[in-house]
Amino acid sequence: MHKKSKSRLGRKAGKWPYLFCLPFLLSYFLFSLFPMLYSFELSFFDWNGIGQKVFVGIRNYVTLLTKDPLFLKSLKNTVILMGFSTPITVILGMLVAYFLFDIGRGRRFYQTVNFFPYITTPVAIGFIFSYLFDWQSGYINKLLVAVGVLDEPYFWLQDEIAAKVIIVIMVVWRYLGYYMTIYLAAMTALPGEVYEAAAVDGAGKFTIFCKVTVPMLKNTTMFLIVTSIIGGLQMFEEPKLLFSGWASVGTGQSGGPGQTALTMVWKFYNDAFNLDSRLGYGSAIAYTLFVIIIGFSLIGFKLTNRKEEKHER
Repeated sequence: MHKKSKSRLGRKAGKWPYLFCLPFLLSYFLFSLFPMLYSFELSFFDWNGIGQKVFVGIRNYVTLLTKDPLFLKSLKNTVILMGFSTPITVILGMLVAYFLFDIGRGRRFYQTVNFFPYITTPVAIGFIFSYLFDWQSGYINKLLVAVGVLDEPYFWLQDEIAAKVIIVIMVVWRYLGYYMTIYLAAMTALPGEVYEAAAVDGAGKFTIFCKVTVPMLKNTTMFLIVTSIIGGLQMFEEPKLLFSGWASVGTGQSGGPGQTALTMVWKFYNDAFNLDSRLGYGSAIAYTLFVIIIGFSLIGFKLTNRKEEKHER
């Protein structure tokens, strides 16, 4: 009887974990898994969201990759912006974290100041930078004209190269505090005996940083590089808000000057929701972007692993 009662209690208790997981599983299916699967199905149709869906097979993907030069330009723009912003942010984040790690007085203040941009709303960031680089009332032009660098105000947001540079600055400024925090947490976990041994051997701070700190932070660096690639390929808020902010209200500028700031997600937004209502074509863009993100992530992961293997050898 005792064994039977135990088995009954076990069967009853075995149901509760599934019941507690059920709300999460249902929510995940309704709001995450089902939309992903439905959008994949939708990528094989021509549909504007209102009329009847027309099955077109892989025509959306063929059109996207062979007959849509704007998509290829958006891919190029995204890779360029990611290629510049990712290494700058990773390197600066490590350097700032290393500097603040040894600083004593005012450490928390400097950490908080550096982290503020990361928690600032993207809309505010877009307005700040569009105002700073505005042609008429921007403080950048006022400062450069005042010190004699420029004779007259410059159209920063109308220059293709300058637009890319400003977006890179926005991304670095916004995410530097996050990278700094991750590196600070990783440095806190490093064994102090290694630093003591290096100091006893007569190594200076620069040598300790290059030969001790950087190699021991390789896992953290790999994590930040891979996540930066994923986030960089999904870049949307910075360029979109920069050219939809205070300085460009009413200009109707999509993608910046000469479409030089058009990213893949911005292209997806325009085709699916903004300029056109082509939900099937937009779904094809989304899944093409998904494959590209996987490819770049694997490349970044393999390159980082190769560097680690060479260093170990």
